[in-house]
Amino acid sequence: MPIPPDATLADVGEFGLIAELIGLFPQGEEVLVGPGDDAAVLRVRTGHVVVSTDLVVEGRHFRREWASAEDVGHRAAAQNLSDVNAMGGRATFLTIGLAAPGDLPAQWALDLARGFVAECDLVGASVVGGDLTRADQVVIAVTVLGACTEAPVLRSGARPGDVLAMTGRQGWAAGGLAVLGRGFRSPRVLVEAYRRPEPPYAAGPVAAEAGATAMIDVSDGLLADAGHIAAGSGVAIDVHAAAFEVPEPLHAVGAALNADPLQFVLGGGDDHALLATFEDVASVPAGWAVIGEVGTGEGVTVDGAAYDGPTGWTHF
Repeated sequence: MPIPPDATLADVGEFGLIAELIGLFPQGEEVLVGPGDDAAVLRVRTGHVVVSTDLVVEGRHFRREWASAEDVGHRAAAQNLSDVNAMGGRATFLTIGLAAPGDLPAQWALDLARGFVAECDLVGASVVGGDLTRADQVVIAVTVLGACTEAPVLRSGARPGDVLAMTGRQGWAAGGLAVLGRGFRSPRVLVEAYRRPEPPYAAGPVAAEAGATAMIDVSDGLLADAGHIAAGSGVAIDVHAAAFEVPEPLHAVGAALNADPLQFVLGGGDDHALLATFEDVASVPAGWAVIGEVGTGEGVTVDGAAYDGPTGWTHF
C-alpha cells in the first residue's frame, strides 16, 4: 500500500518505510543479495577494494529550509562517491543509515532516497542496504565501496618538483552557501551548486592511469585539502592565485558581501573538485589545470606567502 502523502515516520514505522525504500533501490549485476536481508552479498572483481564512510548531520551539514530532501540525497551520495573517485577508483556499492525524528514526513525520507539513487546512477553504483532509527535530528550515515584497477592514489605520494593540478568547478558551492547564509537565493547558479554538487567522477581513474602521485577531493576547502597532501607527503605546496579564472557569479557575491571572490575558490569546499599532483606538466591529463607546484618544506602557501583568508571547513 502506498504511503499517504501526509504520513510521518512514526505513522509508517521502520518496516513500512523499509519496504517502500527497497523498491527505490535498483541493483547492479554485481549484487548477489541486496536490501532486505541481514547483510548484502556482493561479487567483488579483481583489483583493490576501496571503502569510505561519511556522516551528514542536520544543522551542521545542511538545513531543510535551504535544500530539498532530494538535494540532500544528492549531496550525501556525492561526497561519498567523490572519496572513491579521489583514490582513482569507481564506486560500486553503498549503504545508507538514516536517524530522524518520528514526526519527520515519510515523504521527506522517500525524496532523500530518490536524490541519493539519482546521484548513484551517475556512476552506476547500487544502494545495497542500510538502517533506520529514531533521533532528535536528521543524521545520515553513508558507507561506499568501490574498486581501483590501478594502484590507489594516496595523499602521501607527492614529491618536490611535482606540479599541482585541479579539475572540476571550485568555489561555487561556497558562494551558494554564503548567499543562503544571508537569507538570499541568488545568484541561483551558485545556490544550485551548493544544493547539488557536480563532482568530476570520471577524472579520478583517468588521473590514476596518467600517473598521479597524490590525489584528494576538495570537500573541506582547496587550501585545507592541499594541506592534507602536503602533510601526508612531507612536502610544501605553493598555489598560484593567477591560475584561477574566478567566474562572474562569484564576483557578484564578492561585491555584494564586500569580500574577495577568490576566497570562495581557495577556502570553499563541497564542490568535490579533485586536486592531484603529477610528475610534470606533460603528465597532466586533458581537462585538468595546473594551479601550483610542490617543493621542499611544509605547509601551503599562495604565491609564496601565507594566506590570511579562510582556508576551509573545520569539523569541530
